[in-house]
Amino acid sequence: MAAIDETSEPDSPVHSTYPPLVEAAWLYQADQVCPEDLPMTAAQALAAGMDTPILRELAGVPRHADPRDIRDTFEQALEELGIDLPDHHLARRYALRRLATRFAAGEVDLAGLASDEWSEMEVETAEEQAFLALLPPCACCIEYTLGLDEAAWAAQLQIAAGTLVAHPTVGPRL
Repeated sequence: MAAIDETSEPDSPVHSTYPPLVEAAWLYQADQVCPEDLPMTAAQALAAGMDTPILRELAGVPRHADPRDIRDTFEQALEELGIDLPDHHLARRYALRRLATRFAAGEVDLAGLASDEWSEMEVETAEEQAFLALLPPCACCIEYTLGLDEAAWAAQLQIAAGTLVAHPTVGPRL
């Protein structure tokens, strides 16, 4: 059964096959989820049939609450549901694969890939390395690095993203 992917736009073509809180736990550990979004994730998990006292509490927390309190409640909800937080390194690898999936689906444009957050990441597969090597550290570097060959770069990125998506090596276990 496919779950709602609460971590992307509502009309996104990319949908997670993981339960909302499992996906959120992995992206949370990869620093890809803002604490203020976690109460909505909890509400979606409740709507999907998960129900515990702490999960209900988290769903009722306002977005502007102290982020530390939101994080603590989220981690308590995961513990209550028996969902383990993954290792940070594994979660980052999963987030990179998810970025490749979203790019391959057309959900993220070239400028959306530009970020220095991936520059220090340790990869373990050739597919991860090939995709990561093509990511620019910032939007201003796109023009500097590529010059007029943006089409060739985009094609290389599509190939690398597709290869990474086709060879999943890390992610939640169901």
